[in-house]
Amino acid sequence: MANEFAFRISTTRFDEDYTPSDSSRITTNFANLARGERRRENLRGALAMIDARLNDLARTGNPDGDRYTAELDIVSANLRFDTDTDETATDDADDREFPLLEVLDIHILDRQTGERHHGIVGNNFSSYLRDYDFSILLPSAQQTPGAFTVPDGFGDLHGKLFQHFLESEAYRGRFPQSPVVCISVSTSRTYRRNGNRHPVLGVEYEQDSFSLTDEYFAKMGLQVRYFMPRGSVAPLAFYHRGDLLADYTDLQLIGTISTMETFQKIYRPEIYNATEPAGEVYRPTLESDDFVRTDITYDRVERSQLATTQGRYAEEHFVTPHRQVLSRWAARYAAPAAPAAPTR
Repeated sequence: MANEFAFRISTTRFDEDYTPSDSSRITTNFANLARGERRRENLRGALAMIDARLNDLARTGNPDGDRYTAELDIVSANLRFDTDTDETATDDADDREFPLLEVLDIHILDRQTGERHHGIVGNNFSSYLRDYDFSILLPSAQQTPGAFTVPDGFGDLHGKLFQHFLESEAYRGRFPQSPVVCISVSTSRTYRRNGNRHPVLGVEYEQDSFSLTDEYFAKMGLQVRYFMPRGSVAPLAFYHRGDLLADYTDLQLIGTISTMETFQKIYRPEIYNATEPAGEVYRPTLESDDFVRTDITYDRVERSQLATTQGRYAEEHFVTPHRQVLSRWAARYAAPAAPAAPTR
């Protein structure tokens, strides 16, 4: 089983000169910004927003100018199939290696001391296979009008591949800590403050029930907590292993908040650039008109449509040609035991 496929990691600097590679999902937060006539203005504006928020959160009441700047790298993980074990695959060489996922890795440069701090890897999460699951497999299971059906084993393969990647030499040789994925809260759930407050993450919320996204990430070995940092207007969802509050430094958490809150202000301004902050009980909505748009260009409709296109790509180049070897591997793979949830 260990020789059926291997992972290969590459990195690309995300700066104002960034251009998406041919294997990048074009709906990815960072790739979407780097398209069109205003691509350079988009990238420059997003990076400036990240740095402004980073310095705001890092000051903790003691202004010291623009001391910190974020350096972002896109981490691409490709899965390479062994030709001897995947005998059912096509002869197309392009299908032997597949872009499994992309995440962001953060470094924080202290301009005052010249020291470079490693932030948290993860942050944004991009996956063609997730597009296949949500945009192809899930819609095809809806047979009865008015009834929502989740296919048996939905997300199982994706979750096992993700956990296998985290346990691989490719990942562990480069990243000493587990990833944290930070995304928007769900518009289908209600969130309530639970009384907890963290000096960096802010006030904590709990949802009324787990969403399908929560359950999908759980199969990836990630549990979720929701926090609204100081100066934010809505909580963010933090998907993590272990103890989110103890495993990372304040500066590492600040780097993730600054980066992912910026992306959400661009993509979901109705929630993250609203004029009124979330209260004790909060139900996110994209129908509100009470928000401020950023100056950064983004086509949310196009992004949604492209998810289906990219799901079909994963079906054609990954799921279908490698179905037998993936099924055989998944049946034998024992995911690591999920860590106990920390006491709140």
